[in-house]
Amino acid sequence: MTDAEAPARAHGKNAFFFVVVTVFIDMMGFSIIMPVLPSLLSEITETSVEDAIVWGGALTATYALMSFAAGPTLGSLSDRFGRRPILLASLAALAIDYVIMGFATSLAVLFIGRALAGVCAATFSTANAYIADVTEPAERGRAFGTLGAAFGLGFILGPAIGGLLGEIDTRAPFFAAAALAAANFLYGWFVLPESLKPENRRSFDPARANPFGAFRHFSKLPKVVWFLAAVGIYALAHSIYPATWNFHGAIRYDWSEAEIGVSLAVVGLSAAVVQAALIGPIIKRFGVYRVAVWSFIVNVAALTAYAFAFAPWMVFAIIPLGAFGGLTGPAMTTIMTNLTPADSQGELQGANASLNALAMIISPVLLTQTLHAFSTESAPVYFPGAAFLLAALLTLAAMIPLFAGLRANKAEIALARGDTAASTETAAS
Repeated sequence: MTDAEAPARAHGKNAFFFVVVTVFIDMMGFSIIMPVLPSLLSEITETSVEDAIVWGGALTATYALMSFAAGPTLGSLSDRFGRRPILLASLAALAIDYVIMGFATSLAVLFIGRALAGVCAATFSTANAYIADVTEPAERGRAFGTLGAAFGLGFILGPAIGGLLGEIDTRAPFFAAAALAAANFLYGWFVLPESLKPENRRSFDPARANPFGAFRHFSKLPKVVWFLAAVGIYALAHSIYPATWNFHGAIRYDWSEAEIGVSLAVVGLSAAVVQAALIGPIIKRFGVYRVAVWSFIVNVAALTAYAFAFAPWMVFAIIPLGAFGGLTGPAMTTIMTNLTPADSQGELQGANASLNALAMIISPVLLTQTLHAFSTESAPVYFPGAAFLLAALLTLAAMIPLFAGLRANKAEIALARGDTAASTETAAS
C-alpha cells in the first residue's frame, strides 16, 4: 500500500485548530515584511518611494504569476495525495523565500525569492480544502470565518512587529518571518494529521491540474462559475491592500515603517473582531446570500472613502467599516464549497487560488501604476487616492456575476446549504 492509498489518520477534535494556527503564523510571517518593503525597494533601486512602487507592483505580479501556474496543480495533487504534504511543502518554501529576500542586494534576487514563494503558495487554498474535509456543510460558514479571523490576527501582530524591527534594520523582519515559517513547518510536521479520506481521493489528471484546465472543468457547472467570476473580479479590487497600502501610506501621509505597521495592525484587529465574533451570527441571521451581497456593497463604500481620505485619522475611522467587507471571502467560499463534490474540493480551491493569482498578476501592476501616475511631481492631477477609487469601481463590477449567479441558482444553493435562513430567503425571493 502506498502512502497515497494509506488511510488518513483521524483528524480528531484539534485538527481544525492546527489549520487555524497554520494560517495565523503564515499570515503573520507574510505581513511582518510589509512595513519595510517601501524602504527596502527604495534602498535597492536607489530611487524615491514614489518610483520604487513600480517595482513593488512587479514583484507582487511575479509572485502571482507563479502561483497562477502552480495553484491548480497543487490543488489536484492535494486531492490525490492529501492536504498535509502540500501544506508542509508550502511552509518550507516560504521559510526559504524569506531568507533569500533577507539577504537580497539586488532586484534580481528579490524576484527569484518571490517566484519561489509563488510556486508553493498553496497554504490558504489547501487550508480551505482541509476545512471542507473536516466540517459539515452547515458549519462551513463559521469555519471559514474563523480562518478569516486567523488571517486578521496574523495582521495584528505581523505588521506591528515588522514595523518595530524595521526601525532597527530593514532586513530584520525577513529573518523573523523565516523563523516563523520554519517553526510552523516543524509544528505541522509533528502534529498536523491528514484530513482527506481515501475514498475521496482521485487520480491525478494533468488536464485538470493546469489553470485553464481547472477553468474548463468548472465552466461546466454554471452554479459555481458565476461565483468564481465574481470572486475573480473582486480579487482584482481587493489586491489594493497588499499591493499599495504600505506605499500609499508612505506617499500620502508620510508614514514611517512603524506607522505603516500600526495601521496594518489596526486593519488586522478590526478584521479579526468581525470575523471571529460576528460572521457566524450574521450568516445565521441573514443567510449567506444577503451577507455576500451586502459585503460587496460595504467594500465599495470603504474603498471610495479611502480614495478621498486626506488625513490619517480618516483612514483609521474607515478601517472598521472596511472590516465588515471581510465577510465577502467566507460567504463566497461557503457558497462554492457547498456546491462542489467532496472529491473536488481541492480542485475548487486550486481554481479559486488561480483566479486570485490571475487577479494579482494584473491588479498590482495596474494599481501601483495608477498610484504612481497620480502621486509624482509630473502628475497631471495629484490624487494618490486614484487607485482606491479604481478598486471601488472594480468591486461594483464584480456584483454583476454575483447577482446573475444568485438569480439563476438560488434554489440549488438553498438546497445545498440546507438551513432555514437560506430556504426562507429563497422562498421569499
